[in-house]
Amino acid sequence: MPRITAGTVAEHHAQQRRALLDAARSILASTGAAPTMSEVARRAGLARSSVYQYFASPEELLEGIVADVFPEWARSVLERVAAASTPGDRVWAYIEANIDLFDSAEQAVARALSRIVDPQVLMPPMKAFHVQLQIPLRQALEDLGEHEPEAVAEHIDAIILQASRAIRGDGAPSGPEARAQALARVRRMLSGYLQLPTPDPVPPVT
Repeated sequence: MPRITAGTVAEHHAQQRRALLDAARSILASTGAAPTMSEVARRAGLARSSVYQYFASPEELLEGIVADVFPEWARSVLERVAAASTPGDRVWAYIEANIDLFDSAEQAVARALSRIVDPQVLMPPMKAFHVQLQIPLRQALEDLGEHEPEAVAEHIDAIILQASRAIRGDGAPSGPEARAQALARVRRMLSGYLQLPTPDPVPPVT
């Protein structure tokens, strides 16, 4: 068992729970299959009985992963949007952050969850995630003078999805060249609307 240093019992339990969730997410990303309690314990370096102290069943473990990932994914996008200064920059930060999320190992976790988790468990946090991200995007669009922020926000999400599919044509994480080319293509389309400078051309991926 790995040594866990914590100031309180509550912190110790939080650390162990974190280790189990990280282990389960790692298994999901690498296998695409629901992790067993034994696999999670082994990956976390804990006794199998330790898993049951935090999750009573494999189904409860999956629910714990769902409850864990969506707030983390939302935070990764929203922090980048909040750090941007102008409305156009905020929209572009939203685009970049979402494409990076689609192009990360987390997408393998998302695909696995969509296959193995009960839709009644998965859909509410997924919808809440989408609504949470849309709030600053629509506000930035309004600040740009957009009269249809809801409709334009949906178009932007469609562009992000298409760009992400182009980057991950075979489902594997792309190289930096493919990402740069996809982002440059999107920026050429939206730079005038978002009042952003047009980027220099990016050589095609060979």
